[in-house]
Formats: sequence, C-alpha cells, structure tokens
Amino acid sequence: MEMPINASRATFMHVDLNSCFAIVEQQANPLIRNKPVAIAAYDTPHGMIIASSYEAKALGIKLGLNVSQARQIFPGLIVLTPDPDKYFDVHRRFRQLLLSYTDKIEARSVDEFLIDFRGSALLRKGFSLEQIGQAIKEDVKFKIGQYITINVGIGNNPFQAKLAASLHKPDGLDRIDGTNLESVFDKLSLLDLPGINYRYQARLNLAGIYSGRDFLNASLDKLQKEVFRGINGYYWYLRLRGYEIDTINFNRKSFGAQYTLAQKTTDLDQLARILMKLSEKVGRRMRAKGYSGQGIKLFLKLIDGTVVMKHSHPGYQLYATPDIYQVVFSLLNLILLGQPVRELGVSVYGLNSIQLAQQSLFGNTYNSIKIAQAMDAINDKYGEYKITMALMANMKDVIIKRVAFGKNDQ
Repeated sequence: MEMPINASRATFMHVDLNSCFAIVEQQANPLIRNKPVAIAAYDTPHGMIIASSYEAKALGIKLGLNVSQARQIFPGLIVLTPDPDKYFDVHRRFRQLLLSYTDKIEARSVDEFLIDFRGSALLRKGFSLEQIGQAIKEDVKFKIGQYITINVGIGNNPFQAKLAASLHKPDGLDRIDGTNLESVFDKLSLLDLPGINYRYQARLNLAGIYSGRDFLNASLDKLQKEVFRGINGYYWYLRLRGYEIDTINFNRKSFGAQYTLAQKTTDLDQLARILMKLSEKVGRRMRAKGYSGQGIKLFLKLIDGTVVMKHSHPGYQLYATPDIYQVVFSLLNLILLGQPVRELGVSVYGLNSIQLAQQSLFGNTYNSIKIAQAMDAINDKYGEYKITMALMANMKDVIIKRVAFGKNDQ
C-alpha cells in the first residue's frame, strides 16, 4: 500500500555534540582551541584516529587514519589519547540538561541523544521545537562549556531528525518534515542518508536509484521486492516518508549467527577463524542496535547430528568483537571434539540498552570499545569487512548470509 509523506507536526529531536571528544578536550584546555586536534586509541604511529576537531577535519584528518598518516598530512597535529572521565562527565551533564526539558530521551551514543516530544508540556504551551532547540544550545554554553557546540535536528521520526542534525555542521539547527522533505532530498546523495553505506548505495544503483530524491520517490514495491528483497524495504519506505519505525520495541532477546561448514572438521584453528567471523557479525549487529550483552551461547552440530551447547556469563558486559570471541573460544576449548563439526553458531543474550553514562560498562576496556566503534563506522561507510581482525584475513566470502537463532533475532 503506497503511503503519502507524513504531514503531521514534527515531534522528534536529535542532538549531538560536534566532534565530541576533540571539542571536549579543547573546552578543557584553551591552549589547543582553534587548532587541529586528533584523539587516537593509542599515541603510537599505528594508533587509530577515533575523533578529530573541525580544524583537523578541514585538513582531511578523519576517522580511520592512523597517527602516522595524520601527521603526514599535518606534522603539527596535536594527538591525544582518550580521557574517558571527561567524556562521561560531559555526557552525564548533557543528559541531565536534556532531562530538564522532557524525560523522554534516549542516549544513542556518548555524544548523541534522541528526544521524543510527543505529548510534551512545552509543545502544549506553544513553544516550537526550534525555540526549544535554541534554548538547549544556550544551556549547553552556560552549563557545559562556552567552546562546546551542538547540532540540533527536528523531524517527524528519528531518521529525519538525525538527518536534519547533519545538514549544517557545526552548530546547526534544522527541521525536516512534510513541508520541505522533497526539497531537502533534492540536494542529497545516497551516502548523505543515515544508514546508507557504499554497499547499500551499490544495491540502490542497480535498481536505478542514484540520488536522495530517487530513493524518496521509489515505490514500496520496488524497495521491498527489488532493492531490499524483504521487510527492510518496507521499513525504508516508511522511514523516508517520516513515519516512526525506528523506536518501535520489538522485544529483542538475543543476537546470533550460524554457519554450516562446507568441509567438516575438528581443526581448532579453522573453527577459531569461523568463530571470530561469527563473533564479528553478532557484535556488529548488536552494536548497531545499541546493545551490549551479558551471556553467550555456543552451538555446535557434529557430523552425526549430535548437538552440543555451552553457555557463559562472564560477569562483564559484552560489546567489542574480541570480548565476544574470547568467551566463545574458551567455550569451544571445553568441548572434546570426537567427531567433525558441521555447524557452528554464536548467540549473545541478556541484552542491555547501552547507556554510555555508566562508566562501569567499559571498565578498563575503554580503548577496545572505541576501536570497535571506529571499525564499525569504517565498515558502515565503505562496506563489510574493509577493516577486520587479523584472524579473519581472507574470509570476506565466508558467512555472508545472516542466519538468526529465532524470531527475536531478526
């Protein structure tokens, strides 16, 4: 069924701190303000850049470069390692500031919040979201720091609000709704849209969709049957038109992936590589949805049909791929393989919505968490497995299809 563009009043707001880690460091140290600053996981030449100031971005120093590459671009680059205490403090204060406007806020990351103003007393009193957004900007300056800037996006759904927040960085305030949706999409490429990476762009191009406006104008039938070949096409059709789909709670209980081996084996080295790939797939999907997990299940089916399952609750939150892999590989080592394995599966359960204000979630693994997020961002932009763990080298074509354990893992 074809749907018109949502013409209702916009009630969602997306706010994000501009170049969060770098600008927080610049706020804390006036001597590095208005200078190229990069935050790297490590300050060694091969340390990965995980954030950069707008001055550094203007020089081409962005996410994914290492320190050596960045300094080749600009030798005077100021490189700092992450200071979690600073970022968590700003996150907590930012969250507390937003709670003075409404309690319907959701942390999408350490520097991004989604705010749902449906039923808001402020809207009932006649305030516009633009007025509220401007007030939040002023509050940030007063309560967090004069050097801190934020972007505010307003829309009919979380997708439109996030897209609006990206239109004029830094320090922008924009609205996308039924009155300007088509004119905004006239100016956008596919890669400008949240959630569209190079892989999705190629898929859309094959269907004759080359621009944001092409995507918006695509029929439900085309998106569902030709482009995405499933329910995801329906979700994109609604999302683009401003209907709220992304905040729906589907009561997810786990994330999982499963693989049938072409060559049955008891070789632990071969099984370990497949487990790493499965851990990466599960971790990527879990992180993309904003979850961490408390438990892991390892599933094996042997050549005679015997099913073996092992569970573990390691006592800490599972988020980064290496953490997932470490636990699941330890489970594999507990199994005496008398017969070759023909199927392997990994599932993470006991899900928790990530609230980055809770520093205990990260403990001493903060750098591995940021590296995982940086790698995810690179793979989101350039396609799956452009950057991977060494153990997964030359495994690009292995375990491509996603196979869920159950209906709660779609």
